[in-house]
Amino acid sequence: MPSLATNKRPHPTQTPEGVAILAILVNTLLAITKLIAGIIGNSFALVADAVESIVDIVGSAVVWGALRYGNRPPDQDHPFGHGKAESLAALAVACFVLFAGLAIGAEAIRQLLAPSPVPAPFTLIVLLVVIVIKESLFRITRRVARDSRSTVSHSDAWHHRSDAITSLFALLGISIALIGGPDWAAADKWAALAASAVILFNAVRLFREPYSELMDRNDDDIADQCQAIALETPAIRAIERSEARKSGRLYRVVMHAEVDPDMTVADSHGLTGIIKANIRERLPSVASVLIHIEPHTPHHTTQHRQDEAHGTPND
Repeated sequence: MPSLATNKRPHPTQTPEGVAILAILVNTLLAITKLIAGIIGNSFALVADAVESIVDIVGSAVVWGALRYGNRPPDQDHPFGHGKAESLAALAVACFVLFAGLAIGAEAIRQLLAPSPVPAPFTLIVLLVVIVIKESLFRITRRVARDSRSTVSHSDAWHHRSDAITSLFALLGISIALIGGPDWAAADKWAALAASAVILFNAVRLFREPYSELMDRNDDDIADQCQAIALETPAIRAIERSEARKSGRLYRVVMHAEVDPDMTVADSHGLTGIIKANIRERLPSVASVLIHIEPHTPHHTTQHRQDEAHGTPND
């Protein structure tokens, strides 16, 4: 008798879409709290942190929309699915982070040139709460991103981490200003400037993965696993090439497999069906496998790789 647990839907915090909604709600509450506390408490670092949370809200909304759209099944106009929407959204999140870092840094420099009042002590309590919440949100989002292999969720997770780092810098800056008195009041602004540098660093780092996916970078790990599974089939003499590219949370694999030259078309076609079934069973993240059958001849694979190295087409 099947377990009833298999029919249960995953908890919202176990799916990328659910975590994105949670992030929107949490960031909205945090942004309002930090903005009010920063204005009343004379802390630009806290106001800058509020700006970062507002950017988080926009970023999480984009992430949620991309996850919903990217999860649509293939259709006539998009036979390969809609997964690239997630990579585009991840780039957008990186742009939001970059913009926030530049804006916070520019305003921090402007305020460093003006007299700086000492922030209110209660702002430290606000920041401590914010750091705990944002770090928790980072860990939840990163876990879901790893389980789902979602690049856009991964970007959103590090967006939360950058917000936690911003809050940590604000906490240090305000603490220095409170301990040092009016002569050290500018520490709050220096903290915001330091936070902007960290945010800009994270923005550059967040660009890498979605850019690579949009450029169809080969995923060697998935490609090698698919090749190993294919070679377990006795009729496969060799794998000439195996390439995998990511689209959203799934992978698409192209493979050239060598078989006995005397094998019939019908038998080789049936063989590709067996390989595809084995790969999909053991690698659920692989959405499709395109297998090109070639006759196995001595030194064929070696020659093909030499031709590729010299830029000679060998189809």
